[in-house]
Amino acid sequence: MNEILLLAGIGFAILLLLFLVLKLKIHAFISLLIVSIVVGIVTGMDFKLIMESMKNGMGNTLGFVATVVGLGAIFGQMLESSGGAQSIAHYLLKHFGEKRASWALVITGFIVAIPVFLDVGFIILIPIIYELTKQAKRSMLYYAIPLLAGLAVTHSFIPPTPGPVAVAEILDAQLGWIIMMGFIVGLPTAIIAGPVFGKYISKKIQLKAPDFFDEQDANIDQNNLPSFRTIILIIALPLFLIVLNSVSEVLFDKGIYTNKVVYDVIGLFGHPFTALIISTLLALYVLGTRRGFSKDQLMKLSGKALGPAGLIILVTGAGGVFKQILIDSGVGAMLAEKLADSSMPPIVLAYIIAVVVRVIQGSATVSMITAAGIMAPLLTVFDLTQIDKALVVLSIAAGATILSHVNDSGFWLVGKYLGMDEKDTLRSWTVMETIISVVGFTLILLVSMFV
Repeated sequence: MNEILLLAGIGFAILLLLFLVLKLKIHAFISLLIVSIVVGIVTGMDFKLIMESMKNGMGNTLGFVATVVGLGAIFGQMLESSGGAQSIAHYLLKHFGEKRASWALVITGFIVAIPVFLDVGFIILIPIIYELTKQAKRSMLYYAIPLLAGLAVTHSFIPPTPGPVAVAEILDAQLGWIIMMGFIVGLPTAIIAGPVFGKYISKKIQLKAPDFFDEQDANIDQNNLPSFRTIILIIALPLFLIVLNSVSEVLFDKGIYTNKVVYDVIGLFGHPFTALIISTLLALYVLGTRRGFSKDQLMKLSGKALGPAGLIILVTGAGGVFKQILIDSGVGAMLAEKLADSSMPPIVLAYIIAVVVRVIQGSATVSMITAAGIMAPLLTVFDLTQIDKALVVLSIAAGATILSHVNDSGFWLVGKYLGMDEKDTLRSWTVMETIISVVGFTLILLVSMFV
């Protein structure tokens, strides 16, 4: 009877979460907190323990996520405001040429989305898509889909974007391995969903570039953009330091090198906090101060960046609360025992949970955090390496990317800027997102067989 009660509690919680978010339109942050309390009550937790679990879940999660997401947001804001994103696009288009522009755009999206949110990157670069469309006289989707695929893949698979960072913290997975596995899985996925699918769908849907668009970048001097090399070095620095730290830990643990001083120094500079502090300060100086931004301007840009980051941080914290309630109520342990007796691998279960939540409620971030909260206690019964955990994180990310439709804000953003109706947005954007999900998950399964 106790097991039935616990299962009923988790089932009711998920349904209640969807009802609050979809039907009552209550923000995911509040909804996750309400659902966490309900799970605690239904499963018989003491009221004081419920509150203590909520406090611990929020604090333990945000201690890491708030710092990484906050620094990443400021870093991305400087890339946007300095014209760095356009610099990458212009450089790649110049060297690839018009005939191979779709490949340049998928690479552009892949790079730009590392520090910049998907919607921001898309809005920054959409004028380039318009101009290419007018010059080449092709359907706009020939260029837009590769750009979107690059943005979407990195946004889902490669830290320090908020989704994988949040899931990594909830599942106690190292960012370095997620970055490495994310590149291995992400690049071929972006190519298939981008240039390959873009070439196909552009023949089915003819879109002309609109004659107007918001002048998003009126304050950027298009004739004096930051150099491509500078932007790439600034973006690559934190990724290199974080990956170096992960590799160093493995080598040190296996006794391949034993210098404790070197190990500690790499650990300090390779921690995501330190790596992002260094790269953010470098971005503020190189892309800000050296390019004529005043101290007041830099302060305002930093404040502007932290606005949307704050919402993501709070939702992630609420996801941590949900996870902690599942653990302390005993639901997680019971589900873990059931899963341990089943033949379903954690990677597959993680993907399925994320897909179900994504399709029903729309938000990729909420889907990832909800799936991570459910999976966290289950992973305790498996002897998973950090690479295994990284693949579980990527499975959740792949599941949360599938089938973007009318309950996803990205669906409407893309449709608006490309001038598409709902039908054509479903045929292009939604199919592209689904390709990313399915191809990405397939590659994750293949990688898991060899590691």
